[in-house]
Amino acid sequence: MASPRWLPLESNPEVMTKFVNCLGMKPTWQFGDVYGLDPELLSMVPRPVCAVLLLFPVTEKYEAFKQEEEERLKEQPQEVSPDVYFIKQTIGNACGTIGLIHAVANNQARLEFEPDSSLKKFLEQTSKMTPEERAVLLEKDESIRVIHESRAQEGQTEAPSLDDKVNLHFIAFVNVGGHLYELDGRKPFPIVHGKTSEDTLLEDAVGVCKVFMARDPQEVRFTIIALSKDSY
Repeated sequence: MASPRWLPLESNPEVMTKFVNCLGMKPTWQFGDVYGLDPELLSMVPRPVCAVLLLFPVTEKYEAFKQEEEERLKEQPQEVSPDVYFIKQTIGNACGTIGLIHAVANNQARLEFEPDSSLKKFLEQTSKMTPEERAVLLEKDESIRVIHESRAQEGQTEAPSLDDKVNLHFIAFVNVGGHLYELDGRKPFPIVHGKTSEDTLLEDAVGVCKVFMARDPQEVRFTIIALSKDSY
């Protein structure tokens, strides 16, 4: 049986904020663009930042690196906090939604939700599940799928068809227990990128984003988005 496919979500902070708001997250935190990587431009991003999303091209170089990283970490596993919420991506083109779930799920103590929030309900239902079990439940969650589809068609660019192969991918960076985690539903487990803090999360995540960019220096299709307190 073929895995389900959704329309890709545009890397548009406004669309993302509307998406999580429609899922019942109160607009006390908002997604916004990170316009550049130098300190002056990073200083313009409203603080605090509780999550960073990276959209990047999936190239042959990246796939080779991903395979090598996976083999290395299977031989020498990292210590991953049990407090990290991680979900596998089994739905085609759903990496934007998976990235948003990772950003929100790992910041539930700071974010606020409406009483009937379908996203909060999903996170509560899946809190004790494995990443694979969470993925199965997401496939069956009609409320999230319907809102995803409506937001995916709302961006500034024309939404591709369900069958279009999209070679851009979203991942999230979060701070859990003072460590910087890269959460990518295509990978078998979270990746630990050293220590971080509430104050340095943006800079620390951007440091990892720069490594992604350096791996494919000919590529320009990178977008960084921060989830910040509502000063936009």
